[in-house]
Amino acid sequence: MQFARINDVAIHYQIIGAPADKPVIVFINSLGTDFRIWRDVIVRLAGDFAIVLYDKRGHGLSDIGETPYSIEDHASDLAGLLDLLSVKGSFICGLSVGGLIAQSLYSSRPDLVRALILCDTAHKIGTNESWNARIQTVEAKGIGSIVDKVMELWFTPAFRRPENTEFVGYRNMLERQPVAGYVATCAAIRDADYTEVARSIDVPTICIVGDKDGSTPPDLVRSTAKLIPGARFEIILDAGHIPCVEQPEALTAILRAFIDFASQEKQHE
Repeated sequence: MQFARINDVAIHYQIIGAPADKPVIVFINSLGTDFRIWRDVIVRLAGDFAIVLYDKRGHGLSDIGETPYSIEDHASDLAGLLDLLSVKGSFICGLSVGGLIAQSLYSSRPDLVRALILCDTAHKIGTNESWNARIQTVEAKGIGSIVDKVMELWFTPAFRRPENTEFVGYRNMLERQPVAGYVATCAAIRDADYTEVARSIDVPTICIVGDKDGSTPPDLVRSTAKLIPGARFEIILDAGHIPCVEQPEALTAILRAFIDFASQEKQHE
């Protein structure tokens, strides 16, 4: 395991190397998960791309750090990690809150961003009321009190079968996240609005969403794609909020095609 102290927070990360001429993809996980959600995608990409994964603060094996958080705090952690690793001009792939972090990183450190892959995310996610209600429930009753509802938003009925051990494992992943880190990141999402940032994005961008996503539905993700000049938009069939788990082959195919497109665009500049 690899750890680095960034902004006085111990960050858990992993690097999967590749030849120096290969593009770098940085993956940012969603709320209430750690970087293991990307496993079935990265095993299909390893060798053709260099890969950086990490647990954002308050998640996985990373420190919780001081709360409250902002999305800018999360983006600053990622910028610090990439600076430490001497990684610039990478493909930033963010899922859900990871997509907000990706937009914030582009706004503050465009030198680190070659292109954006925004998965099941938006320029603004949810309302003050919905996030405050979730925070209050989790603080009073724990994450276990919301797990079943969140699973309905994350995964399709076909995946949520009790006999599906993968489903059981991802349910455990959410329930075992630190409450303080989870709540602080809920508040960061509540307070984030990247509408104007989205309008200013000037790198190749693709917005991807599962057709059955209950957290950031296709129409919301499509509205974000329309804000971003020249952005592409793709829907993955038979997937909820976390297509890297339910439909990794389809997501990997989209990633490969987009990276190829964006790389050609760069060559023509």
